[in-house]
Amino acid sequence: MFLVVSSGEGGIVGVVDADDGWRLPDWLWARLEPLLPEPPSHPLGCHRPRVPDRDAMDAILLVLRTGMQWNALNATGICSSSAAHRRFQEWVDAGVFHEIWRQGLVEYDSVVGIDWAFLAADGAMGKAPLGGANTGPNPTDRAKRGRNVRFSATRTGSRSGWRMTAPTATTQSS
Repeated sequence: MFLVVSSGEGGIVGVVDADDGWRLPDWLWARLEPLLPEPPSHPLGCHRPRVPDRDAMDAILLVLRTGMQWNALNATGICSSSAAHRRFQEWVDAGVFHEIWRQGLVEYDSVVGIDWAFLAADGAMGKAPLGGANTGPNPTDRAKRGRNVRFSATRTGSRSGWRMTAPTATTQSS
């Protein structure tokens, strides 16, 4: 549930005031929290208070589940986009998400079972079947030859005094 609050400049900011269904449940947070590394110490010992790890994880998982942009987090009120992205990078480097994935697989294997004898991977590399000479010219260059007129000199020379001798798409050398 979002509570709409107007900011001083007349803009609207959404603030989450209750569980909106995207938050981590307490039982899952209790399993994830021990996997997180200790926060790095600030070199000067004083700094702005760090965003709570649970808020950062809620924000990261919201971005990963919805596909929203990091900057859109600023409107949710969970935490700032820069704090969430910084924490995401810290935790990726520390292997937190890899360990979450590994423990999830181990638990799924113990509860349901994974048939490790059959594993499949899919992928393809090769030329596009409909590519080649039949594709036609690139629409961005429209099959022009020579230099771009905007960046070339005319017969009388350019404003910089540089004289051009090679033909361009719209000019001819004399």
